[in-house]
Amino acid sequence: MASKKEYLDYILGQLSLLEDVTHKAMMGEYILYYKGRIFGGIYDDRFLVKTVPAAEALMPDAPLETPYDGAKPMLLVDNAEDSGFLQRLVTEMYPQLPEKKKKTKK
Repeated sequence: MASKKEYLDYILGQLSLLEDVTHKAMMGEYILYYKGRIFGGIYDDRFLVKTVPAAEALMPDAPLETPYDGAKPMLLVDNAEDSGFLQRLVTEMYPQLPEKKKKTKK
């Protein structure tokens, strides 16, 4: 099941006070970036974030869900209506997110 663009727009609206939040559509789903680093995505109209220590600390009871077959489990964000919380979540996750991989020339 593909995610609805309306749900993506809602999440982006909740994060609108943060600068440099971007997204990329991929196979009916959306990958979310903050300052160039992937922090989560919208999968089957679920807002999932990477399992980094900051996210686990802010959402200790969040269930782990798999975004798609074969993927690593991610944390389900179940209080997307709290924009202040979402902004804090993303900014505290940022230092723990892997940097964008550099492409090597062959």
